Amino acid sequence: MEQEFASTLLETAVSEFAKLPGVGRKTALRLVLHLLKQPETEAIAFGEAVIRLRKEIRYCRTCHNISESDQCPICSNPNRDASTVCVVENVKDVMSIENTNQHHGLYHVLGGLISPMDGIGPQDIEIESLVQRVRAGGIKEVILALAATMEGDTTNFYIFRRLAAFSDVKITMLARGVSVGNEIEYTDELTLGRSIANRTLFSDTFKQE
Repeated sequence: MEQEFASTLLETAVSEFAKLPGVGRKTALRLVLHLLKQPETEAIAFGEAVIRLRKEIRYCRTCHNISESDQCPICSNPNRDASTVCVVENVKDVMSIENTNQHHGLYHVLGGLISPMDGIGPQDIEIESLVQRVRAGGIKEVILALAATMEGDTTNFYIFRRLAAFSDVKITMLARGVSVGNEIEYTDELTLGRSIANRTLFSDTFKQE
C-alpha cells in the first residue's frame, strides 16, 4: 500500500527523488526530510546546483565526455598524448581509468554498447565519430577498454572491423586482469591500472581461440 502524505509538496518531492536509480520511496522520503532539516540556504544551493548542472553541462565535441565547454579539459590539455585514444562505454569509465594514472592519452566515450537484445545497434552509439577521428589522422593506437561482457566483446569486435582499414593504427584491448563479466567502473584501480599497462593487440585474441 502506497504511503499517503499530508502535503502535496512533500509527495511531489518524494516522487521526484524516487525516480533516481536505486532510490525507493522510503529512501526518497528520508532524503527529502533531511533537506527540510537543513538551513534554507543549503537547500536552495542544492536545488540550484542541480538546475545549473542540467542547463549548463555539455558534451565534448571531440570525445563526448562531460564538459563545461565545447571541448573537455582532457582533450584540450596539450600535455596529453593525442596519438592514443582509449575507447570507453561511459563517463564513469573515464573517471575510473583516470584514477589509475596509467593512461595519458585521450578518450572516446561511446555512450553505450551494442546490444541487439535491447535494440541498441552501432548507429545508436558514438562509433561513427570514432571512425572519423581515426580517419582524420594523428592517432596511432586505439585502446578498447570496454566491459568484459558479451555486449562489450561484441562492440570491441565491431569497432575492430570498422578500423581494420587503417593499417597504421594499432588496436589494443585491456589485459584480461579484468574478470569476465566485470564492468570497468566496478574494477579496483590496481587491477584496472595493470590491465591498461599490460594491454594486448586485439588481433591476438583470435589466435588464442
